Amino acid sequence: MPRTLIEIERGRGEPLYRQVRQAIEHGIASGRLDAGGRLPSSRLLAQELGVSRNTVTAAYQELVAEGFVESRARSGLFVNPRMPPRTEPEPTPPQEHTFDWSGRLRGREGDRLPHIEKHHDWARYPYPFPAGQVDPRAFPARAWVRSLNRALDRPHAAWSLQDCVADDDPLLVEMVRSHLLPARGMAVEASEVLITIGSQHGLDLLGRALLGPGSVAAVEDPGYLDARHIFLRAGARLHPLPVDADGLRPPETLRGVDLLHVTPSHHHPTNVTLGPGRRQALLAAAREAGTVVVEDDYDSEFRYEGSPTPALKSQDTTGQVVYLGTFSKFLAPGLRLGYLVGSAELVAHLRELRRYSVRHPSGHLQRALGLLIESGDYQLAVRRSRARLGAKWRLMRDAVNASLPWASSPAPGGVSLWMSGPEGLDCRELVRRARERGVLIERGDIFFLGGPEFPAGPDLDALRHFRVGFAAPRADVIEPGIAILGDVVRELLPPG
Repeated sequence: MPRTLIEIERGRGEPLYRQVRQAIEHGIASGRLDAGGRLPSSRLLAQELGVSRNTVTAAYQELVAEGFVESRARSGLFVNPRMPPRTEPEPTPPQEHTFDWSGRLRGREGDRLPHIEKHHDWARYPYPFPAGQVDPRAFPARAWVRSLNRALDRPHAAWSLQDCVADDDPLLVEMVRSHLLPARGMAVEASEVLITIGSQHGLDLLGRALLGPGSVAAVEDPGYLDARHIFLRAGARLHPLPVDADGLRPPETLRGVDLLHVTPSHHHPTNVTLGPGRRQALLAAAREAGTVVVEDDYDSEFRYEGSPTPALKSQDTTGQVVYLGTFSKFLAPGLRLGYLVGSAELVAHLRELRRYSVRHPSGHLQRALGLLIESGDYQLAVRRSRARLGAKWRLMRDAVNASLPWASSPAPGGVSLWMSGPEGLDCRELVRRARERGVLIERGDIFFLGGPEFPAGPDLDALRHFRVGFAAPRADVIEPGIAILGDVVRELLPPG
């Protein structure tokens, strides 16, 4: 067998024996190795290729096991003479044209906006500070596995495995009603709760139900980027509302606004809390204008100083506030479970919309989560997580004040810190250079809308902001990682 049939690439990352085996298999299939022909001994081929004899032996053993090669006593190894002859594929007839999808795909208005970038390999960085990720070691794995197993036993298996069509698991709905919502100041009926595949799913359902061409959605600026994408794709025009240290600044009127998206507990992305006076002013403006208020309460559990504020929904006297909650920020983003609370009429309509898109969230996951809450393990894990994150928040607060060349007073909640640097700082370059040094952070300019026309040019003030998350990294990497970040910041700032 000529050696040119086999080429070994030691840096390819694929085992050498597999490369040898694939080369011989290709030679047999292509007819370059004759049916019934003898193969060289493992010792001779190993010498030819400069590999160990065990490497060639392993390749031969697989070829024999799969019938490409047969072993004959005291004679050696031979290509199986019964291998089917090589057949040439039928030539593909030339195509007259390629189907033009561009004329069929509907416009994607949201593409005028940037997208939040997520690094799926964040764990390989020595100093990972992504927002929205969790430390896998903090996940209550044993309690979750117990709940998953119980959900497959009687009487729970029926709800876990059956097609619920449009219904939600009554146990999970009851746990949300009796264990989660009262802490946020709400008492509701089961007909007012809808289980979602995360809060983003709830936003999509609301966009499809309440928005369309010609409608207006008011959003915080800076604010949650994915909500803007969803509303634009529903056909709405975005109306930005400014945010300061006390949260959203209520406009004088909301007339002409169909839907307002707000994050009052911890503003996204700055984490500031909407004050009581502004809450009342916002609700009054919504009542006067007939605007639907969507309260996105994505991580209210994580407050490290003072008491959590009640939900905006708890002060709603007209039923026009819709509340979105999620389990993703606490348990794990990959589980994709959340809930929506609104009027029974709205929930019934959204349930029908959900039925003809995703039908219903996983019954198994719903029942397991309901059992986790019922057992008390969920609340125990929340308390432990809040204590752990509170310690990390204090470490991060102290680290940024020790290492960054400006003073910061971060809001005492959430799972990330919003940093506002001095004029002249470019967060795009900061993110790039920090990543080269092993520090992973997020740029902040993408959260600013910049006006109804979304100008292409970068806003110089927006460029001085960035986010550092503290839920994902180990506590012992916070101080050294932020110290490196401080060095990079100083490199980028103009002298003086």
